Amino acid sequence: MTDHDATPQDGLLVLLGTALRFLTTLPPLWPVPEWISKIPRSLPYFPLVGAVIGTLLLGVGWVAGLFWPPLAQAALIVVAWAILSGGLHFDGLSDTFDGVMSWHSRERKLEIMRDSRIGAMGAAAMIGVLLLKLAILADAGAVWWRAALVAPIFGRWTIIYASTCFPTARLEGIAKSFQGRVSRARLAGISVVVALSMVGIAGGAGACAFLLGVAGAFMLGRWWTRDLGGLTGDTYGAICEITEVIVLATITAAARVSV
Repeated sequence: MTDHDATPQDGLLVLLGTALRFLTTLPPLWPVPEWISKIPRSLPYFPLVGAVIGTLLLGVGWVAGLFWPPLAQAALIVVAWAILSGGLHFDGLSDTFDGVMSWHSRERKLEIMRDSRIGAMGAAAMIGVLLLKLAILADAGAVWWRAALVAPIFGRWTIIYASTCFPTARLEGIAKSFQGRVSRARLAGISVVVALSMVGIAGGAGACAFLLGVAGAFMLGRWWTRDLGGLTGDTYGAICEITEVIVLATITAAARVSV
């Protein structure tokens, strides 16, 4: 099945509404009947959801900046970020690191990743990502808004990239339902739009962030495909979270270099 299998009534609003329901905790903005069954077909619209999240983070950051110093502003942005995404990708991050860092067999790693309990490595990965986002945004200066806007867009693009360019580790699950939904030609088109958006928002730093983010997503995909035999929904979330940090770090570092 491919992304061309969408029914005629599954237009932009239907699929975007589905993606918003799946990827965020925002209340439904318009009715989407049987939205859960439409999640795989909404995959191409994930970066648009990232743009919605980024725009809301700008609002949070702007209001926070009126009253509190950069550290508190950054903390509120990171907290809002986690709340808006419902911890969906953090759950994948923790499950992934509990599994891939366990040094067990491939089959046992996949079993560990199914366990909803958080282990030491999963907790460490979550804390590390949260601290990095907080530290980077707190010291980002005037470019904080550029970084906070483009990182969620890119992070959700990586889910399209990972599901299109890497095999799945299981014969069922969200990763399997995503595979084949977006052709490589369509991925290329979406990638160009995302890259141009990042350049338009952050200039040359946005271009560097896109390239480094792609490199990060590729290396993580290769690593976990080698260890697990393919990717899972959990690894999609982990790639999203880690590449968001890469984008934040790149844009803020570029601003320092250009000063």
